[in-house]
Amino acid sequence: MTEHDIRASFVNSTKGEAKRMHVPKDLGDRPWDDLDFLGWTDPAAPDRSYLVVELDGRLTGIALRRAAQAGRARKTMCSWCLTTHSGDGVSLMSARKAGKSGQMGNTVGVYVCADLACPLYLRGKRSAGPGSRFKESITLDEQVKRMITGVGAFLDRVNS
Repeated sequence: MTEHDIRASFVNSTKGEAKRMHVPKDLGDRPWDDLDFLGWTDPAAPDRSYLVVELDGRLTGIALRRAAQAGRARKTMCSWCLTTHSGDGVSLMSARKAGKSGQMGNTVGVYVCADLACPLYLRGKRSAGPGSRFKESITLDEQVKRMITGVGAFLDRVNS
């Protein structure tokens, strides 16, 4: 993935918004073998995040907004990787819908890992603390497929 590919992939942003977004400078250092999608938070605007995934041989990117949170002490589970986080480790992320619907202000939302590191949590490369991942009877490949299916379903909602 190049910076140009990433900027061109966004379906719910204008070309100007895609041009102004902060793309990670460390693309070459990312653990690509462990990433099923690229997700990051905008360093200049912590309430903005971005997700780029390759589905059906095509890169698709979406801009997300993190909902404001009043410090929660309870645990919440990510809808995509099923990792449980305490506090603000899971956020409601909303995405403006693509096309005219998005221009009218329509959005869709999902509760996901605030750092969008779901692939790393699945593979045990990142931890949300003791008890954050439960032992599953399905393989890692099946867990990844379930996660990507969830991401794809969310992208379908953004594009519908």
